[in-house]
Amino acid sequence: VLAMGSKQDDREYSIELCGGTHVQRTGDIGLFKITSEGGIAAGIRRIEAVTGLNALNYVQVADQQLSQIGFLTKATREQTFERVTAAFDRQRELEKQIERLNQKLASAQSAELLDKVIHLNDVPVLVATLEHMDAKGVRSLMDSVRSRLQDAVIVLAASEGDKVSLIAAVGAGYTKRIKAGEIISHLAGQLGGKGGGKPDLAQGGAPMSSGFASVMAELPNWLTEKLG
Repeated sequence: VLAMGSKQDDREYSIELCGGTHVQRTGDIGLFKITSEGGIAAGIRRIEAVTGLNALNYVQVADQQLSQIGFLTKATREQTFERVTAAFDRQRELEKQIERLNQKLASAQSAELLDKVIHLNDVPVLVATLEHMDAKGVRSLMDSVRSRLQDAVIVLAASEGDKVSLIAAVGAGYTKRIKAGEIISHLAGQLGGKGGGKPDLAQGGAPMSSGFASVMAELPNWLTEKLG
């Protein structure tokens, strides 16, 4: 342990575990700034800090960042927190609006997709590929399609950027012949991705590749064999 003060004049006011750096007096430490604190194990917490010139540099960088945030939000230092909070609230409201619009779009798309239903060995099957839709969007679309086409095999593949989202649903009357997880495993394996789920609903993902179109085009043939 390290002791601060002197035992001779009864001024020993601090006894601490050694942190690895020895100083002659507390003033040598200078500015002390805690940078993080958190639990690392049951009943054990860890505090990290910087001191001296490192602490000064840390505070200066934080001050510069606060000034930049104030410039972006057109706020004084005192107004910065209020402006940032308002911006986050506005973002959340816009996200909710986007989600509502996506739900309406999914409903409209699901009606259009019903025209693409085919029958393979007397089983209604819908295989569709979509663009510019993320995993959340394709799940919403699947919910809308299933509400209109309950007893069928449905496979949706949506691409956005360099990613492909996959989702499959199998009506209760056909899960003994084919399972949704089996469909997703097949597609993900062909596309270099992964996925899985329940017999009636499964999802997965894969990187976009040049073979995506051909894999989806071949899927009805594969389903025909499985449903035979």
